[in-house]
Amino acid sequence: MPPRRWMDAVMSTGPNAGQVRGPVQVSFSPSLDPILPMDASITRMAVADNDIKGANIGSAEFRAWEERQPADELRTMGRKALIPYGLYACKGFVSAHLAQGTGFSDADLAHLWEALLGMWDHDRSASKGVMSCRGLYVFKHVGTDSDATQRVRQAMLGCAPAHRLLDFSQPGREQVNAIIEIERRADLQGSPRTFADYVVKVYPERLPAGVELLVDGRTPAATPV
Repeated sequence: MPPRRWMDAVMSTGPNAGQVRGPVQVSFSPSLDPILPMDASITRMAVADNDIKGANIGSAEFRAWEERQPADELRTMGRKALIPYGLYACKGFVSAHLAQGTGFSDADLAHLWEALLGMWDHDRSASKGVMSCRGLYVFKHVGTDSDATQRVRQAMLGCAPAHRLLDFSQPGREQVNAIIEIERRADLQGSPRTFADYVVKVYPERLPAGVELLVDGRTPAATPV
């Protein structure tokens, strides 16, 4: 769980300690194309009731009881939800003003980028498969003024509205002069089933003045990516 200096915290359980407004906000993530939710049936072959016949699971008495039962009565049916493939676009924000109030630092920001890039690599499961972050594009406001102090103020206020930077072109929803464009592969047949079915294009030359684009949170974007 991120520290309170990162994200919001409501501390009103029991004695009301108020709220903390964190600088990091993350939006809901829509899929670029319609997804197809599916269910897979699974069967549990082991008994999970510890109180059967008053015997402890693993005891000789329990094993003897289990051997006398019909096999069908020992099974439990269940379902596992899955999605064949989906590419999701998540948009997030870091407020410089709120960061000042909570003590959120440049080191915290670097940890945030690292966490976003690798957060699924240490949390694998059968249902999530090879879910992974396929790209992290960070828009950094740096200002345009020749005076350093004024440039910092510009950067904190932002040099362009968020929608100008984050609105990207996607299949069926083209954006004029978008900085990031996502297209389906030209020879794609059927629905996308892998990241290779998409083409991501980045146009740093379309950035507004005073804004830099960092790929993976670190590397300034070249022209074009």
